[in-house]
Amino acid sequence: MPIVARRDFLKTASIGLFAGSVSGRSFGAELGVDDGPFASDDDAIRDARKAALAALKPSPAELKRGLELHADALVFESYGFAPRAAVDGEAFQAAADAGASEQELVDLRESMSMSRQAVDPDERLEFFKAFDAAGVTCIFQNVGEEGNEPLRLLGRLSHFTRATDLLGDSLRKAVRPDDVRAARAAGRRCLAFTTNGVPLGGRFENVRDEFRELRLFRELGVGMMHLTYNRRNPLGDGAGEPGDAGISDFGRQAIAEMNRLGVIVDVAHSGWRTSLEAAKASTRPMVASHATCRGVYSHFRGKPDAVGRAIAETGGLVGVCCIPRFLGGKGDVTAFLDHLDHAIKTFGSEHVAIGTDVAHVSRNDAAERAKVGKRPDGRSFLAAAGPRWQHLWPDDPYKTPPGAEKTLAWTNWPLFTVGLVQRGHSDDVIRRVLGQNVLRVWEANQAAAADW
Repeated sequence: MPIVARRDFLKTASIGLFAGSVSGRSFGAELGVDDGPFASDDDAIRDARKAALAALKPSPAELKRGLELHADALVFESYGFAPRAAVDGEAFQAAADAGASEQELVDLRESMSMSRQAVDPDERLEFFKAFDAAGVTCIFQNVGEEGNEPLRLLGRLSHFTRATDLLGDSLRKAVRPDDVRAARAAGRRCLAFTTNGVPLGGRFENVRDEFRELRLFRELGVGMMHLTYNRRNPLGDGAGEPGDAGISDFGRQAIAEMNRLGVIVDVAHSGWRTSLEAAKASTRPMVASHATCRGVYSHFRGKPDAVGRAIAETGGLVGVCCIPRFLGGKGDVTAFLDHLDHAIKTFGSEHVAIGTDVAHVSRNDAAERAKVGKRPDGRSFLAAAGPRWQHLWPDDPYKTPPGAEKTLAWTNWPLFTVGLVQRGHSDDVIRRVLGQNVLRVWEANQAAAADW
C-alpha cells in the first residue's frame, strides 16, 4: 500500500493533519487541514494529537513548518514496534476452550498482534493507516523476546518474517540501509530487525561455536541486538542489576563477533558500566536505541552523560524513548523534547535519534478482547502468568501524570518534529534525529561485512 508522495504533498497549500481548536486557536481554519499525508479518521489518534498540541502550543507557522519537514524527511525509528493488530477474539477463545497451554496462548496472542495484518483485510487497513498517520518509513523492530535462548528469540522473528513475506512490497524486510532508501523513494514501509538479546546456544564448549546462532540470526536478517537486557547474562550486566559489574570477557568476544558480522551493538537495557565498557570494546558505531538522559532525570534506564558521550565517540547514537516514567517530570511530550534537547547539546546532533518504545494498537482490539473469557483464577486468557524473569524492574515510585502517555502516542511522530522546530533546531539537525543518524550507524556497521 503506497503512502502519499511527499513532493506532491509539499506542492499543495494545505497540510492534512486534523481539525480542531487548541488553546483558542483553530488550527483547522488557519491551515486548511482535513486532507494530506497524516490525516486520520481514528478517534484515538485524533485525541492523542489534540493532547500533544495542548502541551506543545505551537504557533500556526511552527505547526506548518514542522509538518512540512516531517513529510519531506526520511523517518527511521531507532527502536520500536510496528502497529499492533487486534487479536481474533473468537479464534483465541476457541484455542483456550480446546485446552491450549498457557505458553501456547501467549504464542497465539503474539502471533495475532504481530502478523494478523498480513492475513486480515480490516487489520491490514488499520495497520497502514497508522503508518501513514505517523509518517514513518522504517522501524528497527523488536523481533526477539527478551533473553538469549535461540528458540525464544525465533518466535517473534517468525511472526515478522511471516508479515513481511505475505505483505510483499507494502511492508518489506530491510536487510540493508539501501532498502530503507528504496522504500522511501517508492512510498513504501519497511522493518529492520533487532532482537532483545544475543542468541547463544548455551553449550559453552568453545567461543566460536557459541556464536553459531548469532551468525544464523544475522543471515535471517537481524541487524541489531541487545547486549544485555535488564538482568545479568553471560555477556554482562543489565540495567536492573544493582552491582553493574560491566561486561565479561565473553561479552567482549561477542562484541567483536557482532562488529565482524555488521550487527549493531545495542546497550539500551545494559548497565552504565556495561555500556561504557562496551563502547571501549566496540570498533563500530554502537547505540542505546531507546533510552533517556540521566542529565535530565535520574532513572536506571537513562544514560549518564559520560555513557552517552562514550557511545557518541564510537560514532553511534542515543535514541530517546517515549516512556513517561523514564522521562520524569511531566512525563509528556515536553519532557521527551527536554531529553532530546539535552542529548543534542551534550552528545551532538549526529548522535541522537528517536526510539519510541511504544506501539499503536488497532482500534478493533478492545472489541476483540471482550470476546475472550477468563480462567478459573479470574485472569483473562489473554493475560500473562506474571512478570517475566528477564524484566527485573527495580522499584520505581514515579506516578505517570494523567494524559502524559497520550501526548507521546506513536502516531504523534509528526508533532515530535513540530516540537523540535519549536525548540529552534535547524532542518539539518532535525533530519538527522528523525532518521539519517540511524541510517548512518547501520551503514557503518554493514561496511564491516563484505558479504552484506
